[in-house]
Amino acid sequence: MFRLTVPALAIVAILMVVPIGWLLSMSFIGADGGLGFENYALFFSEPAYVQMFVNTFAIAFAVTALCLILGYPVAYVLAILPPRWSGLLMLAVLVPFWTSGLVRTFSWLIILQRNGLVNKALVATGLIERPIPLVHNMTGTIIGMVHIMVPFLILPLYASMKAIDGNLMRAAASVGSTPTHAFLRVFLPLSMPGLVAGTIMVFVMCLGFYITPALLGGGKVKMIAQRIEESISLYPTWGPAAALAVLLLVVTAICLAASMLLVRRLSTDR
Repeated sequence: MFRLTVPALAIVAILMVVPIGWLLSMSFIGADGGLGFENYALFFSEPAYVQMFVNTFAIAFAVTALCLILGYPVAYVLAILPPRWSGLLMLAVLVPFWTSGLVRTFSWLIILQRNGLVNKALVATGLIERPIPLVHNMTGTIIGMVHIMVPFLILPLYASMKAIDGNLMRAAASVGSTPTHAFLRVFLPLSMPGLVAGTIMVFVMCLGFYITPALLGGGKVKMIAQRIEESISLYPTWGPAAALAVLLLVVTAICLAASMLLVRRLSTDR
């Protein structure tokens, strides 16, 4: 049986293990070509690197929280609607996947600019007197990222909710439970595996965003991926960029491991 897996393992080794090993080795090569921890020390010695990591995690947390707030009700409605209407709503959720992320980012750049649709609508309704800055800042970056990432939360959450037996909610109601109490004590705990999986997926993907912060942030919002690109352009070696990539990879691996353990525990309790 093991021999049948050898070709697949070889492909994984070539496409994943070898590049990661090369990246790890490059992170220890300093500006003079020698081996050492110079590139990692650079991260702890320069406040700009620490601030960039703080910004990255703050944006990732904010985007994940907003995706959770927006995505859970949508997934719940998808799970309880009749198949016909559920299919139409699912189509609306999947449509963004058919459009390039770069195109969607540029669309938000047009919509949120000073003369864009949002500012014009707010001024026309009298909510604001003059256009407010919605792009080239944290606000525009988060809006664009939420639009791209919310389907990644809805899909695993919907799959988890569809697996919940609807008779459980009816049984809770039959013994006197209110709809809110039944949702909090029955439905919500059973949907936790999909909720955790989707949340971790969104959070991890947000850590590596590049195009959306670069365009909607206007150079004022710095994330790890942007700093990696700048390090490759500024430094004569790839060591600093490789060290940042390794740190990001380690954080991502920790998040994924924690999510796997949590999902496994929730599935066991279920």
